[in-house]
Amino acid sequence: MVAPGGGGGGAASWPEEGELDVVREKVVEISGRGAGEVRVVACPYRICPLGAHIDHQGGTVTAMTINYGVLLGFVASDDAEISLQSGQFEGVIRFRVDDLQKPIENPENINWESYARGAVYALQNFGYDLKKGIIGYISGVKGLDSSGLSSSAAVGIAYLMALENVNDLVVSPVDNIQLDKSIENKYLGLENGILDPSAILLSRYGYLTFMDCKGCNITYRRRVDIIREFLSAKRLPVLFYVLQAVKMHQVFFVMCILEENLARRAEHYFSEMKRVVKGRDAWARGDLHEFSQLISASGRSSILNYECGSKEMIQLYEILLKAPGVLGARFSGAGFRGCCLAVVESGHAEAAAAFVRAEYEKAQPELVSKIPPDRRVLVCEPGDGARVI
Repeated sequence: MVAPGGGGGGAASWPEEGELDVVREKVVEISGRGAGEVRVVACPYRICPLGAHIDHQGGTVTAMTINYGVLLGFVASDDAEISLQSGQFEGVIRFRVDDLQKPIENPENINWESYARGAVYALQNFGYDLKKGIIGYISGVKGLDSSGLSSSAAVGIAYLMALENVNDLVVSPVDNIQLDKSIENKYLGLENGILDPSAILLSRYGYLTFMDCKGCNITYRRRVDIIREFLSAKRLPVLFYVLQAVKMHQVFFVMCILEENLARRAEHYFSEMKRVVKGRDAWARGDLHEFSQLISASGRSSILNYECGSKEMIQLYEILLKAPGVLGARFSGAGFRGCCLAVVESGHAEAAAAFVRAEYEKAQPELVSKIPPDRRVLVCEPGDGARVI
């Protein structure tokens, strides 16, 4: 079943009205329009409790948005020009929606302008007629390194939804998933799967989203619990292996003929698939302890079998598992830069956060000194799907 994004589960706490007012006021300032004309796209960040490194192989994964993300305030241009400013980057971007966009050949040339151009590229290549541009202001969470939370997908989707809005285009969430995938794969040249845009577009407040990335089938499991995000570390390359065509009864044979390190990758893939299904069922029956233990097992397999995780990330993961009230933890994102997520018992969040701050500062004093004190540990709540406000 494919369900529409947003709504469905109650009222999410993000964005707050004060955050929306700041973005609207900035658009009024740069566009000269009235506040009533300003629309805001709210694109949340996402976490992936289970399903590490298997979405791009057509595996099954779980996902949930959180109450932080990207806000893009905008009004329609009088013509085809796009004019953008950012809360995190200097300068003004200007180009036209009728300019032919060509894929970026060198990944080192990717910058914050690339995602806006990529959105135009994707819409052009899917045959959508763009006549109007936007005057906009985009902002993430100030002081937060959002690595591992799919901020790039959130930015791409925000631009897509704004351009669709001003050009009166009716585009389904499923089609926007493919459009964002086109931005990432074809325009930027990145090897991303559909997990990130699917989570951002199809999540519903208060639900765990369960995705079959091979068939793009989405189901939901109701269970409202707070997920805690703990941020950190640095980036290294990661290798991908094509495993989606291998059937379960062939696993043992395949692992026998693979080299040892590739056999461990296969072990991670198939064991993670099992953990996702068990986790879905544990969540649905309210067994947060089993769900959290599966998350920790996913973290261990990511380290031992998939061989991802820098020293900094592994240290953070190990500290989280010792923190008071933490039921389970693992990397979120590629595992080389970004964050770890942890599930914490109700009432223990502050104690767990204080423990992690203190212990991680001992392990990585130089790294911790570069992170603003109020952003070293981020306590989050479930979010909703992307939407235009």
